Amino acid sequence: MKLRTLLYIGIIGSIVTSTFSCTKLKEEFKGELEEGTSNVDPGSLLITAYNSLNTPYQQEQRWVMQEISTDAAMAPTRGGDWDDNGMHRAIHLHTWNADNGYMNNTFVSLGTAIYNAGNVLRYNPSAQQGAEAKFIRALVMFDMLDLYGVVPVREGASFEDFRVAPEVLQPQAAIDYMVKDLNEIIASLPANGPRAAYVANKNAAKALLMKIYLNKGTFLNRQAPSSAAEDMNKVVTLAKEITASGSYTISAKGKYFDNFAPDNDEKSTENIFTLYNKNGDRGGNVDRTWNTVAHYNMNPGGWNGWCTLSDYYDKFSDTDERRGIYYNYPADTTSNRTKEFKRQNVGFFAGQQYNWSTNKPLMARNPANAPLVFTREVTIRTSGATLETAGIRPMKYAFDYAVTGQRNNDWVVFRYADVLLMQAEAILRGGTGTATEALGLVNTIRTNRGVNNLTALTLDNLLDERARELYWEGWRRQDLIRFGKFLLAWQEKAADADPKTLVYPIPSQQIAVNPNLKQNTGY
Repeated sequence: MKLRTLLYIGIIGSIVTSTFSCTKLKEEFKGELEEGTSNVDPGSLLITAYNSLNTPYQQEQRWVMQEISTDAAMAPTRGGDWDDNGMHRAIHLHTWNADNGYMNNTFVSLGTAIYNAGNVLRYNPSAQQGAEAKFIRALVMFDMLDLYGVVPVREGASFEDFRVAPEVLQPQAAIDYMVKDLNEIIASLPANGPRAAYVANKNAAKALLMKIYLNKGTFLNRQAPSSAAEDMNKVVTLAKEITASGSYTISAKGKYFDNFAPDNDEKSTENIFTLYNKNGDRGGNVDRTWNTVAHYNMNPGGWNGWCTLSDYYDKFSDTDERRGIYYNYPADTTSNRTKEFKRQNVGFFAGQQYNWSTNKPLMARNPANAPLVFTREVTIRTSGATLETAGIRPMKYAFDYAVTGQRNNDWVVFRYADVLLMQAEAILRGGTGTATEALGLVNTIRTNRGVNNLTALTLDNLLDERARELYWEGWRRQDLIRFGKFLLAWQEKAADADPKTLVYPIPSQQIAVNPNLKQNTGY
């Protein structure tokens, strides 16, 4: 049960969903806003700002650009399914252009969230409401900068009159803007732990600051990322402050998937910031964590689409619970739990799949007499006998069978395990601390995941540990760029011939309506 009910009232937010995509709003709308200013509730606008994070983050737009562009995920075309004019294939192959649908859709969604957060600040919010809004804005600005290399922001005249184009912040200016806001709001944010991680809080702001400082040198020069000792020291200091809060511990053995369960707001010991999902209240898009990967005949059934690659799967050892286990949780009302079949129900699904009501092997849909066996082999265009079965399928969020409609799993943005991994990385990159200390931080996590300790820590095996710990959480592209590996070849993707792909193009539609936007080099 959520500790605080957050009612959704869509004042204004539903009207501004195209803030950065086109256009002049009607003069009538502007007049209505001015006339009703005194009646606008900043708390309602704040909920609108929180809700605007759902579409880009919960295994959709931003997530696609961060994961399917990497070795962790692929959306193969299966005959006529998942073609979409090659939109998904282009993301994985790094052959996108400024007209790819993901470019504009994600840009619009992130821009809308920035606008909605800024809109709260116009209506005399309380200190905490204003701080929460600024956190949301900084979070989305961070991802806009990461993906596109610039951040459009409406302030002053451009907020009051949509005929005035938004200012476009370059990397250093955007970094300064976010850091200033976050440092100023920490005192006004609540000290919530995992039980109310869906409310912006002090440690969430610190985790975001860690991300900014860790990636600062990358954002300023993606082809030759640097790590200033001063920035790495700040990462270490912030990590220690989060640890010292006493709010978090690494999940106990067998409890990794507590962080992603339908009741993760009650049982997670790691979640720092999440996106709220509650049946009958509000939320959205978390169902995509199953729909995008599950075969039609599974329960839950899905759209039989996305998968991971075998080289990525092979990073996990057999004993690593993160790879997949039978997870016993109350919202599993199937016979898999009630009759104790105990078939794997979370993690990476490979090989023969089973019916969780009968415990019998599942069959494919076409042909119906073919066993449903997910194969290691997959091509970006699949056909023939393995059309439905090619590819290993990750399902990280345990399905909420106990409800119909909106599922209750809160979507994870920041976790304590990531904090420790960032701290270890900052030490390796010159921050205060020793190699032994960094190794101990990583082994603290590994011990609780059921795998042997590393004997030494390097940037290469730390990157692999991040791949294992944070798979499909939306960080892989950012990590590969920071570690200098995003341009390399991997399964179903050749080495990039042009480093322009280290940043996405500005969508053509956006350049057409904002003269302050200039296309990124090479596009």
